[in-house]
Amino acid sequence: MSEPDQFDVVVVGAGPAGENVAGRAVDGGLTVAIVERELVGGECSYWGCVPSKTLIRPGDVLAAARRVPGAAQAVTGALDVGAAFAQRDYMTSSWDDSGALPWLDSKGIELVRGTGRLTGERAVAVTAADGSVRTLTARRAVVLATGTGSAMPPIEGLAMAGAWDNRAATSAKQIPDRLLVLGGGAVGAEMAQAFRRLGTGQVTLIEGGPRLLAREEPFAGDALRQSFEAEGIAVVTGARVVAVSRAGTDGAVTATLDDGRTFEGDEILVAVGRRPATGDLGLETVGLEPGRYVAVDDRLRATSVPGDWLYAVGDCNGRALLTHVGKYQARIAGDVILGKDVRDEVSLDAVPRVTFTDPQVCAVGLTEAQALERGLDVRTVTYGTGDVAGAHVQGNGITGTSQLVVDQARGVIVGATFTGPDVQELLHSATIALVGQVPLERLWHAVPSFPTVSEVWLRLLEAYGM
Repeated sequence: MSEPDQFDVVVVGAGPAGENVAGRAVDGGLTVAIVERELVGGECSYWGCVPSKTLIRPGDVLAAARRVPGAAQAVTGALDVGAAFAQRDYMTSSWDDSGALPWLDSKGIELVRGTGRLTGERAVAVTAADGSVRTLTARRAVVLATGTGSAMPPIEGLAMAGAWDNRAATSAKQIPDRLLVLGGGAVGAEMAQAFRRLGTGQVTLIEGGPRLLAREEPFAGDALRQSFEAEGIAVVTGARVVAVSRAGTDGAVTATLDDGRTFEGDEILVAVGRRPATGDLGLETVGLEPGRYVAVDDRLRATSVPGDWLYAVGDCNGRALLTHVGKYQARIAGDVILGKDVRDEVSLDAVPRVTFTDPQVCAVGLTEAQALERGLDVRTVTYGTGDVAGAHVQGNGITGTSQLVVDQARGVIVGATFTGPDVQELLHSATIALVGQVPLERLWHAVPSFPTVSEVWLRLLEAYGM
């Protein structure tokens, strides 16, 4: 093995998690190689968070303006779809990662283009586009940061129907007249509303479970359904798609439900979940099962691999499929590799999450049901997000629910949920209170500014009896 192919750390996957662990390691004085088969910046930057939220933003701004008398009268004409797509292309650098490379160079991180596979302990073989293979060895650690891909369920005819996944949706060049969306989680809900507001005339969202956003508080999914239906989005819950067909190569798509109903669209977006991108990662060479999430301990080390040299950060470990959590895990893993005594304290109990619909659904920690399942003695308090003066200043007709789940034995928050337009900035205060385990007696002295929507914090604490 030649010396240039030896590094202290080899990172497989140059998305946000991979970049963060690489940066943490080099800042600590280690040498790092990072392997990437697609674009430096990963799923989030090019096909996930960045383009989806960019496409969502124009509709949000118009909806906010329409809630404000005076501004509402200035909203005339149709949304400029071409300009929205152009901004999306700008934000993704038109799917060109050259702008991401100077940061790697400035850090001294070596980028190795190609598909990386484990070949044994501390060894990664990288196959380049021309078929050549370069083997990298790690003196200290190999870090897997390969993320996830869109899951395609085994529905009859779906594979032949040219279904969209999240990548096709966020990189679309045209707005379909009719769109079918399978899945009422965050991706399905966000894209259903985004395309409706961008001009799709008929959007039908089909969810197999009883409500939208099944992992959040029930009131969140109920509020979202009401909003969607008010905007003309048809919501079908409690029904399973059993067959999909397309007329010809580019004709209409028909989805058949288990109850016999059929729905038709010009495109069909499948957003029913994610699968770990570990199928061709060589996991079998170190005793792990390909295609599965890589189980890790609280130091992000693979639990079934002896020697504490293999780490997995971000979506590929299955702990919490969110970019910001992956970046947090990467910082933890980087510090552990550097010899620091730190642990992941967030990914199981204190995950902050935002669904960027209108109303937004923002939450951190446990839902009431999850807290009760863990045997906690909790008390839940709620207050109307739109019932504070700050919400009325923002515009008319603002509604929503704010909720705290309180562990009564310790007098601290273990969960919080906020729904309403543009409430995402309320979430970090809840995250700080939860992670810091701030007693409600102290939290009561954190005075919210007036007139802001954050006054809802005071009302929630008053509802609790403070």
